[in-house]
Amino acid sequence: MTHAPSNENAMPLTAPQLDAYLARIGVERPSRLDIDSLSHLHRAHLLSFTWEALDAFMGWPSAVSPAAAFAKMVERRRGGWCYEMNGLFGAALTTLGFHVTRLCGAVDREKLGDIAIGNHLTLRVDLDRPYLAEVGVADAIIEPVPLVTGPISQRGFDFSIMPADGSWLRFNNHERGIAKSFDFQLDHSDEAAMAATHGWLMQDPGSPFTNALAVLRHTADGYVALHNDCLRRVTANSLSEERITSAGHLGDTFETVFGLDVPLPGRVWERLQAIRRDRAA
Repeated sequence: MTHAPSNENAMPLTAPQLDAYLARIGVERPSRLDIDSLSHLHRAHLLSFTWEALDAFMGWPSAVSPAAAFAKMVERRRGGWCYEMNGLFGAALTTLGFHVTRLCGAVDREKLGDIAIGNHLTLRVDLDRPYLAEVGVADAIIEPVPLVTGPISQRGFDFSIMPADGSWLRFNNHERGIAKSFDFQLDHSDEAAMAATHGWLMQDPGSPFTNALAVLRHTADGYVALHNDCLRRVTANSLSEERITSAGHLGDTFETVFGLDVPLPGRVWERLQAIRRDRAA
């Protein structure tokens, strides 16, 4: 079933907001609405913004609207997770004149079942044909792909879109991807389901984001990922790891590796240490 999005989440950016967004990602307003322009914007967004779930980890307030994502990511130099990354990107594309549909997705539905529906936002962009625009999975595709089933290869990483059950499609991440897959339907939008699941992911002790630090960002040839105190740098042909050893080290990593302005990074380190002690007890 297709549900109409809420007015708040469907609203495009204002003209000044669009100008600030484009300046933030270092891209001029495209002269044509085509796949080349969409790909350029998609890549620039991912190389400019960091995927992060610090709000859930730290219990900080969070909202899913594109306006809130703009204030957080563009004005306050933070990152965001799928609702914010894809939400802001979709709003910017809409303001530019692209035809964008917000799709209600389900990460790990193949394992969790339908309870996963709403735990992901992804985007369909209709040009000469439908494309999947996906900037909310920070270790996946860096450019949009046609919405057809089959294998996908980008920068040496292998992905695919395959049929799932019924009318669902499944995007399969590469073999090292943190999110192994997410399901979606070509016309399924459900803002209520995403809002409800956002609340659960933000607050419930069973959420994967309330008890683990997760920060990821694309690089020129792969991505860098911080999971708790382990920093991994990944390309199609290499993997390296280092440990974060102090609050100062963590703060410097936020700033220099991820380009994040994180308030009071020492408190994030304290939260990490508290979780480690609880698990050891």
